[in-house]
Amino acid sequence: MDDLEQRKCRDLPAGTRPLAQAQVDAFLALLPGWAHRDGTIDKVFSFGSYTETMAFVNAVAAIAERENHHPDMLVTFGTCRVSYSTHSVGGISENDFICAAKIEALCRL
Repeated sequence: MDDLEQRKCRDLPAGTRPLAQAQVDAFLALLPGWAHRDGTIDKVFSFGSYTETMAFVNAVAAIAERENHHPDMLVTFGTCRVSYSTHSVGGISENDFICAAKIEALCRL
């Protein structure tokens, strides 16, 4: 996973093909807790307080801005579901996994 978290997202123009299921499965094997469903990869993160949840949301937003690849996030009191897909390719791309790996690295701090 260290390799993934060191990579940078790249622009993927319309017409770029999404990853094949075998590629998605291989990347998911590197990211515990992440799942492929409904055309996205996602994971629910749990926290002890709303303040911790919002600190996580802000940290994910900073990653998204640096990578110019933005997830959908569903925030509740003590959880945040982070969902990635790449709209320009109409599915899952390597960029989704790069950002997921960066989030996992953030959680190890």
